[in-house]
Amino acid sequence: MTRRFTLDFLKTEAASGLVLAFAALAAIALANSPLREAYFGFVKSPFTLQLGGWEETKSVLKWTKDGLMAVFFFVVGLEIKYEVLKGELSNPRKLATPVFAALGGMLVPALVFLAFNLGDGGSPRGWPIPTATDIAFALAALAIAAPRLPASLRIFLLTLAIADDLGAVALIAILFSAQIDLAALAGAGAGLAVLVWIGRWKADPTVLFALVFLAVWAFTLKSGVNTSLAGVAAAMTVPVSGHRPGEHGQLKRYMEALHPYVAYGVLPFFAFVAAGFAFDAFPAGGLLAPLPLGIAAGLVLGKPVGVLGATALVCALKLGQRPSGATWTQILGVSMLCGVGFTMSLFIGGLAFHDGAAASQVQLGVVAGSLISALAGVLTLRLAQPSVSKRANAAF
Repeated sequence: MTRRFTLDFLKTEAASGLVLAFAALAAIALANSPLREAYFGFVKSPFTLQLGGWEETKSVLKWTKDGLMAVFFFVVGLEIKYEVLKGELSNPRKLATPVFAALGGMLVPALVFLAFNLGDGGSPRGWPIPTATDIAFALAALAIAAPRLPASLRIFLLTLAIADDLGAVALIAILFSAQIDLAALAGAGAGLAVLVWIGRWKADPTVLFALVFLAVWAFTLKSGVNTSLAGVAAAMTVPVSGHRPGEHGQLKRYMEALHPYVAYGVLPFFAFVAAGFAFDAFPAGGLLAPLPLGIAAGLVLGKPVGVLGATALVCALKLGQRPSGATWTQILGVSMLCGVGFTMSLFIGGLAFHDGAAASQVQLGVVAGSLISALAGVLTLRLAQPSVSKRANAAF
């Protein structure tokens, strides 16, 4: 049952990656067309949300980051909890290799970025941007490039990306929380306690859970803590198991219900409002500025070096094992796909650089680095994919 659930998840992620790509291309096309003013006007247009005495006004882009993306991180939190307790991350032997690979895939890109940005004109605060991996894009590229690769490689990439998401959440919590309003934070904590209590009910109070989660989100927004943490924290309160032996808890139901909406709705909309940038906003050689170059180099070079290097080290020390049936060339291709940071890198970049030229440079670096990583990974996996004749001869 766990394996069937994981495979269904993989199919949804792979398919949604194509929708993400279309949304990003549409955003870039509009940003460089006669409709550019309408596009940027929509992205920056103010929108007021009021619930009783609570009122906030933000642009469409900021509401997407602070509102819709909180739902995305709620689903990410559900995925992390499920995998840790019931899935691939629950097996220590299977856990070691992708987790260490994820750590290498975060450390090396950060160092590569800093190598370009510690000098004059650099922006060292952007070092977390190339540490992220976009699960949907990476899995979509893997499915397109090499449908006959061992299933263990897909599970390896999924597990690595989930561990990477956990690291990204930790970085957001540490680096991108503003001045804290303790009273609002206490309100969010009280709401989370109510969610824990709701989780013990034998009934499935979905509507009540959603209302309390909305309150936790609102308190978190006021507290100065990034709302992505509200999503992850709320997910941790959802029970994995039901009240009867063998019964699925609310976690799997919520995950199955929300994941398609997030994969085909929330993330593509975020890509549409966050990925658009005008080419004429950059001088000639704009990608060679320290910020976008550091991001692109971190994704294109740092990610595969970190992921592949950590995987090789773990296997050499016999702390973990290589994905079964996979060659090192295939693992290199998957490591390259980990450089597709896209939505997660854009999200972190938006937290590090709110607007202005730096924000546009972030978009340029993320899109260029992710595109090059995807193309390099797809080409490598195409070359490494066993042909049908070779498989038939091997079987014979």
